[in-house]
Parts: sequence; structure tokens; C-alpha cells
Amino acid sequence: MSTKYREDAAAELAAVVKDGMTIAVGGFGLSGNPNRLIAALRDSGAKDLTVVSNNMGVDGKGLGILIENKQVSKVIASYVGENKLFAQQFLSGELEVEFCPQGTLAERLRAGGVGVPAFFTPTGVGTPVAEGKEVMEFNGRPAILERGIFADIALVRAYQADAEGNLRYRMTSKNFNPLAAMSGRHTFAEAEHILDDYMDPSLVETPGIFVQTLVQADETKYIEQRTVRTKQEG
Repeated sequence: MSTKYREDAAAELAAVVKDGMTIAVGGFGLSGNPNRLIAALRDSGAKDLTVVSNNMGVDGKGLGILIENKQVSKVIASYVGENKLFAQQFLSGELEVEFCPQGTLAERLRAGGVGVPAFFTPTGVGTPVAEGKEVMEFNGRPAILERGIFADIALVRAYQADAEGNLRYRMTSKNFNPLAAMSGRHTFAEAEHILDDYMDPSLVETPGIFVQTLVQADETKYIEQRTVRTKQEG
């Protein structure tokens, strides 16, 4: 059985990443974030990065640590409202932001993964999202041209993996991880549990053909907003 497993995430990532690259990252809020790989990217010192992700984490957690380290020059995301430092850098002109509707972002990542250079969608027509984009009409309805995302590197987190890089996710942490994994020319995956044998094919959610490097995930799981019920007396 061949293996894509590597011990040193930081060394493996540092050997591939370069300034100016486009990095696709899985996760939604802080759920499903590849925290070990994000930390490795921070430690690489790579700068002028374009990060593609649903959002940029929060201050000090998730992708927020790359914002703190001023390694990101552009963000393509659908939601960025939980990160104050992000807002500061955007308003000061340090950070370029391309807002993308969430479903469109998902399809752009998927399109990149299957080699589709562009597609038309009605989402965003008549809004600032459509500015500067080609518009065509289909069945009497206008649609704008959106381009597939072909990331230089993708960082994802899975629940289970085998040594060939086949991945399985857990519940809502699946979110954008399979789509990010598809879009990367070199995909790094971290997994909580790495199996000794091949994964049951019926359980595979990301085939190993999309994954080039596999590392062990750390145990860190951040909670973006903790909500609990008030304790009832009696």
C-alpha cells in the first residue's frame, strides 16, 4: 500500500507554497477548519496570498491568524463579518476583497475541480456582484459569467482518511472541504483518524486522486459562538 502520509506538515507545505499563490481553504466559520495546515501556512512566511474560503475565521483563530500576520493580499469569500482585523485591513486598503455569493463560490470551486473554466448563473444579476462581468440571456433570464477557481494549493480537514488520501468528513464539518479539495493543484489534507487499511469505497467523499499530501490533524476544535441554555432551577 503506497502512502501520501507525512509527519511534518510545516516542512511539506513550506516546500510547495510560494508568495503570490492562490490558496483554497475548507471550513465554514470555524467548523471544519484545517487548523494544523493553516498554522503551517502561517509559519511558512509566504506573503501576498489570495485566500479562497467561505469566510476568514475570527480574530486569532482559523484563517484570522494569516490576517494577523499580514500574509494575505486578497480574499475571495461569501462572508467576512466576524473578523475585526479583516475589516480594518479592508477599510485601510491593505486587503482586496472579492465578495462571492455562497452558492456561486461553491460552484466556482467545484468547476475548478472538474476543469470547467467558467459558467453562467443568474445569481447576482443587478447587484454589485455583476459589475464588470459578461451577461447573457437564457430562456428570457439574464445570467452573469463566473470563472472556475483553480487554486495552487488547497488545505482541507477530514474526519477519516486512508494512506491513499481518500477522505470522509463528519457532519457539518464537511461544508466546503470537498469543494476546496477538488480545486487545488496540490491538496493538503489533515485527518483526525488515519486508517491502517483502505477505506470502504462506499464511504469515500473525496477520492484520493484529489489529495497529494496527508497529515495527522491536531485536536484543536474552536467554537465560533458558544450558545447554551440558561440553567433551570429545580
